[in-house]
Amino acid sequence: MLATAKALSVSALDESKILHSRAVKVRLLRRDELSADWNPTTEHRLTVWAVTQHLIRSLDKNGETATSAVANKVGGLAEIARDLAYRLYVLSERKGWTEEAGYYNSLVVSWPAIAPKAFALS
Repeated sequence: MLATAKALSVSALDESKILHSRAVKVRLLRRDELSADWNPTTEHRLTVWAVTQHLIRSLDKNGETATSAVANKVGGLAEIARDLAYRLYVLSERKGWTEEAGYYNSLVVSWPAIAPKAFALS
């Protein structure tokens, strides 16, 4: 119902590999369920959610320099993803989801080191 209200196609989001849809149950994929070989330059439909999650995973697994390269590949969506990470951090904090809040906060806090490298690569 939420997808319909927001004029989103569940099948299109399923094709973009950011959610799991079976029968009437739909859920966003967890960060660790997203494709490890994700390449934003070959994606037909980049979503801010996917970009945010992949930036966080890159930062967690590979550090700021590798995350700068990912941010460079997604261009302007990287800044929007950082903004989403901040909003999700606030929401996670309010809900008491400390571990998840930490992941979102790590992207926001690291952004001043990531952004200059990312956009200097262009």
